[in-house]
Amino acid sequence: MLAHMFKDKGVWGNKQDRRGAFLIDRSPEYFEPILNYLRHGQLIVNDGINLLGVLEEARFFGIDSLIEHLEVAIKNSQPPEDHSPISRKEFVRFLLATPTKSELRCQGLNFSGADLSRLDLRYINFKMANLSRCNLAHANLCCANLERADLSGSVLDFANLQGVKMLCSNAEGASLKQCNFEDPSGIKANLEGANLKGVDMEGSQMTGINLRVATLKNAKLKNCNLRGATLAGTDLENCDLSGCDLQEANLRGSNVKGAIFEEMLTPLHMSQSVR
Repeated sequence: MLAHMFKDKGVWGNKQDRRGAFLIDRSPEYFEPILNYLRHGQLIVNDGINLLGVLEEARFFGIDSLIEHLEVAIKNSQPPEDHSPISRKEFVRFLLATPTKSELRCQGLNFSGADLSRLDLRYINFKMANLSRCNLAHANLCCANLERADLSGSVLDFANLQGVKMLCSNAEGASLKQCNFEDPSGIKANLEGANLKGVDMEGSQMTGINLRVATLKNAKLKNCNLRGATLAGTDLENCDLSGCDLQEANLRGSNVKGAIFEEMLTPLHMSQSVR
């Protein structure tokens, strides 16, 4: 662009001052670094001048070599991304500033090790969030989206998990004692494909829960209410299902090798486990 402006001066109608200098109607603070670059080939930008403004000028005039220098300079000037976990104090401040009827999006955020116990977290989108080693005891996670979230090693004892979505989530080694997955309105909790290896879910209410093709190897499910639960294709190897209520539960195709079925509240029929 700059070359064309001086190649055919008459076509462009270039203006000059009394000393013969050409007048260009552009911001001088952004054009000066470009002019100096054309003089000596070095990019020098004084403090306080926005590099983005200089970049747009370079793009306007089509100076490709300078564009590359500026893009690198802008990238190097950006502060490093902050991946530090969000604290309870920060999150509570965030919650208080959000209207109760609005959907709160926390997708992909890092809450690792945070204390979120006893908080109202209903309907929040935690999809793919890092909630490993979090304290979520007594929290209200009704209808929350925890799809593909990392809950490994977290404590969710006595949490309200009515209608929760935990598809393909990783809750290996987590504690979910006395949790409530049972929604009176009929919305069923969905944990399909979740990694629940070694979890402790003793005494949880899980009527109608979807645990299809989930992995529950070595999990503790003592005294759980699993009436009408979908356990088709679920890995229940070495699970402790003592005292469970499995009436009308679907265990077809599930792996029950080494599983304990002592003191069952209702007898387990062959039709529940055979394809």
